[in-house]
Amino acid sequence: MDILLIAGLWLDGSAWDDVVPALQALGHRPVPITLPGQGDGSVSATLDDQVAAVLAAVESASGKPMVVGHSAACTLAWLAADARPERVAKVALIGGFPAADGQPYADFFEVKDGVMPFPGWGPFEGPDSADLGEDARSDFTAAAIAVPAGVTKGVVRMTDERRFDVPVLVVCPEFTPAQAQEWIAAGDVPELAKAKHLDLVDIDSGHWPMITRPAELARLLAAAAPEV
Repeated sequence: MDILLIAGLWLDGSAWDDVVPALQALGHRPVPITLPGQGDGSVSATLDDQVAAVLAAVESASGKPMVVGHSAACTLAWLAADARPERVAKVALIGGFPAADGQPYADFFEVKDGVMPFPGWGPFEGPDSADLGEDARSDFTAAAIAVPAGVTKGVVRMTDERRFDVPVLVVCPEFTPAQAQEWIAAGDVPELAKAKHLDLVDIDSGHWPMITRPAELARLLAAAAPEV
């Protein structure tokens, strides 16, 4: 099936370069998405522009795709389910959770000159980056794309409760499925608390398994892909 791949902040579609061939070998058609403002050179892109790019990929897919979001882009994947619940077969969320209606998309770090640059590794020391070697860190930093403020400060709007009918897979890298379940039960992730079909799986990695565990990540996604 078509598997749409949306990377998180500071990354473009090339983040999935090692996942794509592994998914292809497992019989799927991976489609990495380069988001407006994250690889196309635009510094004026907005959250609406990124949502539109994801929806265009959903509409262009052969059949109903699985939409995969990583980190902040988990919200983009969930927004696709909200906007096109009848067209999305499943949503997979890697290392993150969807923001709730009315929340900013990703207002996490300081904005400078209209963009939010990669803040360096300080905020990610520990489980997030423990499996990234020095070369991988240097490559990530060199390739990191400052994300337009119009994206990071965009307000999330959910409109269709049919999104809760779309099956969801949560891939847990730097946290465990048990931790994720605790957060959901505590009300910290209200969108997933209402999901009717929710599965959680573990992957032994830091926050960026597409870089450090691409083959294993591909296997998890392929195993979760529904037959449509």
